[in-house]
Amino acid sequence: MIRRRFVQSALSLAAPPPSKTHIVSLSFDDGFKKSFYKIAEIHESLGLRACLNVIAIGHTAQFDIGRLSSGGANTNVPLGGFDDWNKLKRRGHEVMAHTYDHARLIELPLAQAKELIDKCTAYFERNLEGFKTGESIYSFAYNASNAELDEYALSKYLGIRTRGGAVNPLPPRRRAGCVSFGPGNCDAFVAAEIDKFLASAGGWFVFNAHGLDEEGWGPMSSAFLTSLLTRLSKLPHVELLPVGAVLQREAKLKL
Repeated sequence: MIRRRFVQSALSLAAPPPSKTHIVSLSFDDGFKKSFYKIAEIHESLGLRACLNVIAIGHTAQFDIGRLSSGGANTNVPLGGFDDWNKLKRRGHEVMAHTYDHARLIELPLAQAKELIDKCTAYFERNLEGFKTGESIYSFAYNASNAELDEYALSKYLGIRTRGGAVNPLPPRRRAGCVSFGPGNCDAFVAAEIDKFLASAGGWFVFNAHGLDEEGWGPMSSAFLTSLLTRLSKLPHVELLPVGAVLQREAKLKL
């Protein structure tokens, strides 16, 4: 009896700790150059990886910056290019596809919408170092998709991020729902949503942010992002991960 208790105790000590009950992904869209470097720096200061989603042709003269404007949001600021995204990826951050040209695909004929997904994929394969579609996330512009578009994107990508509630179930599914807030500062909204999530039984919380301070639709302040990540990183039941990292880990667990 004593030996059995000893063996059970030793096994319990050797067992891995229980998994985190609450996963948080702050998913930043569009590719505002100044903001994205700052987002990366804030994450790096805490030993974290940023979740950055960029528009394929956002840095080119043919891109219509007006597609990012809504309700007075300050979007007339420079977007980065793939030199920037490759630098940030080399620094360990997650860089994923946020459409070819930020079109609202649900307003287009299905064939045209699928063609734009394919053009986005091809552009990333040519220009983003180490990009593999089957290991990547496609984040819909405006979080606007439908069943047909979801199915098409999921036939190519590991996962998608689109409309839905902020809290996704665990284990995670390949379709990640999220919430957003704008056009004004999103700090108070995010703080309230995070507090509700932390008081819940758990799951996977995904918030769709954009730029920092005065950049983008529904900007988040740099000070708030720093304080939020600092707070969450100290909670033993919380894990801070990019969207792709969550689904890549799940895919490996299923192998």
